[in-house]
Amino acid sequence: MKVLELAGSFGIDNLVVAERPTPRPGPGHVLLRMKAASLNYRDLLMVRGLYNPSQPLPLIPCSDGVGEVMEVGEGVTRVAPGDRVATTFFQGWVSGDPDPEKVRSTLGGPLDGTLSEYMVLEQNGVVRVPDYLTDEEASTLPCAALTAWSALITHGRVKPGDTVLVLGTGGVALFALQFARVLGATVYVVSGSDEKLERAIGLGAYSGINYKKTPRWGKAIRDLTGGRGVDHIVELGGAGTLQESLTAVRIGGHISMIGVLAGPEAPLNIRPILMRSVRVQGIFVGSREGFEAMNRALAAHQIRPVIDRVFPFGQAQAALRTMAEGRHFGKICLSIPG
Repeated sequence: MKVLELAGSFGIDNLVVAERPTPRPGPGHVLLRMKAASLNYRDLLMVRGLYNPSQPLPLIPCSDGVGEVMEVGEGVTRVAPGDRVATTFFQGWVSGDPDPEKVRSTLGGPLDGTLSEYMVLEQNGVVRVPDYLTDEEASTLPCAALTAWSALITHGRVKPGDTVLVLGTGGVALFALQFARVLGATVYVVSGSDEKLERAIGLGAYSGINYKKTPRWGKAIRDLTGGRGVDHIVELGGAGTLQESLTAVRIGGHISMIGVLAGPEAPLNIRPILMRSVRVQGIFVGSREGFEAMNRALAAHQIRPVIDRVFPFGQAQAALRTMAEGRHFGKICLSIPG
């Protein structure tokens, strides 16, 4: 079978097509014929050697994908041949709180990922996907969608009438926008592109602020909310944007820390967290149980993921470079030929 792997060293240019034996499922495992994959920022960092420089190679990157169950091993009861399923990011996190063992079981590093014609996974590491979604749409669910779901529903408990601020217009951000609107919240978006802000408003955002034109966007958000601040912030920038988020959030509000797009380290005044009783919650995707709950909500509301572009399997390098440029709106996917 064909795979895309980093064989000798990190770097986008070192991601090459290779041949590996087609695996067979043992007891409790399933064989998937992969149909599509989607990229996350983590995948770009992993390929470049910035996420875990100690990651052993060779490695098949990418954590998110969708495939058809072709064969099942002895004792498999959760899925059957012909089912269309998505991979779970944490193969060992079925339910409950995370722990060190659960969070080590991630696809795309340290475990081989989804850029492969076939995969064998434990039956607990796959989830049936809604029928109405295309393969590419369904491939966006394991990390981006579930992260947004965990931020707003599992931990944020967003309710009708709440205000939500979303940073950026990537995959997690747009899923958060769509989920928040379904929940009856008013959504504000911060982006460096007026065009992207217009598209976000077209998806249901109430208003947007261009951070390049308004560097103190935290105060601008407070002004838009009559000085109160927003109830929830989906914080995707990291340390580089957290200070502004602390300005934008209301007293007693909730910040979901998810990404590090603006950097993992920066000077930070934590006084607002204390003096304004702000809750800062780290979000690390979520469990399989959360994934299944989210899929039920997706199907009930017929929410469609926003996809910027689909690349052929052999153009993964171009797909990663497109992600690195940061001009995409929504998710970047790859089709895997059948």
